[in-house]
Amino acid sequence: MRFLANMGISSRTVEWLREQGHNAVHLREQDLQRAPDDEILAKARAEGRVLLTMDLDFGHLLAVSNEKLPSVVIFRLSDERSEIVNERLADVLAQCAQDIRGRRSHLRG
Repeated sequence: MRFLANMGISSRTVEWLREQGHNAVHLREQDLQRAPDDEILAKARAEGRVLLTMDLDFGHLLAVSNEKLPSVVIFRLSDERSEIVNERLADVLAQCAQDIRGRRSHLRG
């Protein structure tokens, strides 16, 4: 899977995703740390990436856009350390990866 990590996501999570065989990039790696939310969402959509964020604004932006993509994973955790985020993301991927892949292939076809 392809991921785009927003600024609240640790680079350690991006490294962990890469170790799991995923294509993951962080906004900081591309000097986009100050990009507006709508541009970040458009980038994730254009590149076919799942956006990882802790920012609730992305859920709102996606809802008002009437777009079906990109998929967005919003973390709302009391402990935001990368180990905790990685554990939760592993759970989400195990539960939702097939749905996310199916959704993407259905929309492309």
